[in-house]
Amino acid sequence: MSTTTPSTASANHGTGIPATRPWHRRAPWLLAAAALLSGCSTVNSMFGGSSTPAAPLGTPGYVRGFLGGAVADEPRAALVAREILSAGGTAVDAAVAGAFAMTVTLPSRAGLGGGGACLVYNARLREVITVSFPAGSRSALPPGTDRPAALPLMARGLFLMHTRGGRLRFEQLVRPAENLARFGTEVSGALSEDLAVVAAPLLNDPQARRIFGATGGGPLRGGERLIQLDLGATLAQLRSGGVGELYQGGLSQRLEAASLTAGGGLTAPELREALAQVQEAVRVPAGNDIAFFLPAVGDGAAGTATAFQATQAGTSPFASGGISGASAGLLTMDPEGNAVACAFSMNNLFGTGRVAEGTGVLLAAAPGLGTVPPAPLAVSLATNNTLRGFRAATAGTGQQAAGIAAATMMSTALRRQPFENGFAAIPDPGRGLALSCPSYVPRGNDSCVAAADPRGGGVAIGSFAPVTASGR
Repeated sequence: MSTTTPSTASANHGTGIPATRPWHRRAPWLLAAAALLSGCSTVNSMFGGSSTPAAPLGTPGYVRGFLGGAVADEPRAALVAREILSAGGTAVDAAVAGAFAMTVTLPSRAGLGGGGACLVYNARLREVITVSFPAGSRSALPPGTDRPAALPLMARGLFLMHTRGGRLRFEQLVRPAENLARFGTEVSGALSEDLAVVAAPLLNDPQARRIFGATGGGPLRGGERLIQLDLGATLAQLRSGGVGELYQGGLSQRLEAASLTAGGGLTAPELREALAQVQEAVRVPAGNDIAFFLPAVGDGAAGTATAFQATQAGTSPFASGGISGASAGLLTMDPEGNAVACAFSMNNLFGTGRVAEGTGVLLAAAPGLGTVPPAPLAVSLATNNTLRGFRAATAGTGQQAAGIAAATMMSTALRRQPFENGFAAIPDPGRGLALSCPSYVPRGNDSCVAAADPRGGGVAIGSFAPVTASGR
């Protein structure tokens, strides 16, 4: 069985919700699920046992030694990412699969109708790039659009990222999410809290009520079964026909018609022309390392680099004014030292609160229209080119404090301070995720530690050393 560092991460973002119960009480199913994951036989096998694969590439159990790990704001998504790593997938593969899973398990913050942005480190090329696919803004709206939907870029963004470091087949990375949607998954603490916040307006939409409403009235609660058959069918079509189906195929036509009915107003030309991008990352020297940040993606991304520079200088960063949208984070790392740091958003909890009928796609809220600002997408990643190694990755959530959260945890990791110090320094409503390898990967695999903010609902899982008072 792999060594895990369970914790909790951001689900409460300035909503006034009290801290959740301890992880071992809040998610007992996670212990059982982790124990049942294929290819998870002994602690020795995870930390340097036999290197002979016990299963074919693409099958859990292929990796017998150090496999890396995942940290996410939703536990099931982290487990999916970890299983892909066990099957021999790269950090990119794990991030793609984990992100698709999160569209099913945490649709309040990540969805096919939304988007995000990721930093991707390729250890062989020793380069960090940005894959940018935020839930897009709209320039014009058709008549009858009373709840403008954002341009949905999640699927195209994840496909583009897969071309920049994936090893397993793309369709294999979609299938876990498809299965979770078709056969159902338990409502996690993170999703349960978000449902409680927006239950009344969300359940006003009949399509959303059919998915997220409980039999006896009100929203689904933690531990109850969430089944999304239409979303499962949509994911199956993306798996078999490719992501282009959502943008210029029969599926896009259904999405256009359903979004018009739902008041979102997406049009076929907009869907066809909406593209993800590869961009340069922002570089900030940090001692012997280089920290990387997203370019200006939303109102909070550029602020992450600024907040990091402030913390490095020993001053307190300030959150940008105003309330911004909710988001979710995901970090992955593989044995070769490849790493990914992602943030996803619907620009509002559950986006527009309306589901495109027949597709299961929850429509994200278009940014810059009305009172909906773009959500901050706050992540960072650090490497050392001289040592050819990955050093750390972080993500921050919590509306206007997201950038501070990601920056604080990166400074904490690079200074080799205990993670609990970093989490305590993040102002509400911020929450952080962190993955740190003080001796770098692939050289110092056994130094890697990871954790999710204990005030939220996420988890860190993989080949991580126990976290001690010294931050290791």
